[in-house]
Amino acid sequence: MILLAACIAMGGLVALLAGAYGLQRTRRLRTAANIAEALVKPPQQGSERPLLQFETGDGRVIEVVSPVPPSKRRPLPPGGVISVAYDVEDPRETVVLGAERPGVDRGFMLAGAALVLTGMVLAVALSRP
Repeated sequence: MILLAACIAMGGLVALLAGAYGLQRTRRLRTAANIAEALVKPPQQGSERPLLQFETGDGRVIEVVSPVPPSKRRPLPPGGVISVAYDVEDPRETVVLGAERPGVDRGFMLAGAALVLTGMVLAVALSRP
């Protein structure tokens, strides 16, 4: 049973770290990155996410898979233009402005913290005679 508690805590730690990384990445790209207008292109075969093509400040043309899927709120139709923030050092790292999902990242962090705490409480409770 202690092994089960350890597995619960480790799973929670992974979720906690994933959420923290997502929030940190989004914040970093929004504050320190360049902003460009990207052309939405049709998705590649076997993918649901469209391609985004934009020009960096130094004139390079970059094409990346959209970091977010199309939704009812933001359908991302081919031929459309959207704003993206990209990392100057690695322009493939992009965030679609207006489509950030900090709530999802915070949800991962909260769920992860709850699982870590649950695993720790179970481990303590099960280790007592």
